[in-house]
Amino acid sequence: MQKHLQNSNLSVKIGNSMKNNVINFTEKDKYSIDDLLEIMELLRSENGCMWDREQTHKSIRDNFIEEVNEAVQEIDTGIKQRLCEELGDVLLQVVFHSRIAQENNDFDFADVTDGICKKLINRHPHVFSDTKVESIEDIKSNWEKIKKDEKFGNSSHD
Repeated sequence: MQKHLQNSNLSVKIGNSMKNNVINFTEKDKYSIDDLLEIMELLRSENGCMWDREQTHKSIRDNFIEEVNEAVQEIDTGIKQRLCEELGDVLLQVVFHSRIAQENNDFDFADVTDGICKKLINRHPHVFSDTKVESIEDIKSNWEKIKKDEKFGNSSHD
């Protein structure tokens, strides 16, 4: 990827060398999840990257597994900066798959986020509801019961 700073914008040349498509993207000191979603949209766009555009859930499946394994390895090393980088790679895989799904009208990143938020709220009734727990074992037991109920379509966790 070639970068050229122009008027505080980062112009990124994307695509094969035969094309001169340049996508202007503002350079920042710190990027957000919204920036990552926009970058993925740009990479998969007509003027984006041929390789990124051609990917499917199946074609990048092994990349996802590899990135998760690398993150696990960095957890074991205890080197925080490398763990941070690998977690970013895992997040990229989630964003990539979400973007592919969005283009197929299946779901999007907001749906993924909504689903995990609802799951966390539902599986923590001792925090977000009036369920009483006495121990971590109670919490684990509730988690497994709720998970089983969710799998079989029963949302009750009383």
